[in-house]
Amino acid sequence: MQPIRYRMTLAQRVGSVLPVVVVMGIATTVLALSGGLYPGDVRDTGTFAAALLVVASVPRRDGVALTPSAAIVYGWRRRTIAWSRIQSIQVESMFGERAVVLYEAGGRRTRLRAPSSTPLIAWDSKFEEKFHTIGQWWLGHRGADWAPVPPPKGWCEGASTWGGNPLAPPAE
Repeated sequence: MQPIRYRMTLAQRVGSVLPVVVVMGIATTVLALSGGLYPGDVRDTGTFAAALLVVASVPRRDGVALTPSAAIVYGWRRRTIAWSRIQSIQVESMFGERAVVLYEAGGRRTRLRAPSSTPLIAWDSKFEEKFHTIGQWWLGHRGADWAPVPPPKGWCEGASTWGGNPLAPPAE
């Protein structure tokens, strides 16, 4: 079975720095109009914003590769997560961007840079299909000896509460 790879698209890479560039542009305009910046400062800020967009558009390997033994996560550094260590795969949304998150047995959560989907900037019409594919690889490759790790003890477990209700007043 061939590994499957999901990488960030150009729109996703540029979209990740676009809010910073917009805020820089607004701040520079306000400061320039109020007389707080010299023309050279405005030029330097524009050059920095352009450089930020160019760096963001450089192709990188950000994303995930699905192999029979593990999910290989590419970002600033590479991590290999064995399927048997993954307890859950979910979709989470943050600031409108939906991304796939891997929950490991030790409690660590890894948010994948790809696949992801952001409205207006980098909408991925196949996001649900990619999420389903990752989930199927996990189910198919996690091994027969995989067992769910019980969640950590909650704040109300073992506490002296009336009838097991954590919101009830303490027993006297």
